[in-house]
Amino acid sequence: MSSTRQLKYSKLIQKELGDIFQRDKKGILDNAFITIADVKVSPDLSVAKIYISMMLAKDKQKTLEKINVHKKEIRRALGEKIGKQVRIIPELIFYIDEVEENAQRMDELIRNLNIPPTNKD
Repeated sequence: MSSTRQLKYSKLIQKELGDIFQRDKKGILDNAFITIADVKVSPDLSVAKIYISMMLAKDKQKTLEKINVHKKEIRRALGEKIGKQVRIIPELIFYIDEVEENAQRMDELIRNLNIPPTNKD
């Protein structure tokens, strides 16, 4: 169960990281459209698990690796944005958010089901 403080912190990080990825000036992401699907912050606010959704990314694993290579720069940019509002800038851990893709896969499976009509006797 997350505290109100954790939830506020999560929303702040989600918004600011979203802005950082939208403005990707250094071209880290190769034009992949990345959204921050969710952020979960540890109770002591020192670690943030960031779940990212990647549209238009050809190789999601490679994009995730690129983000991890540039993690220090991303964290520094986050610090510049929220440093006055928070005491510590959390350690960032990035994950690929599979929820959207799983939902699309389920929709496709349901659409392709061949259910014969029931006979009423």
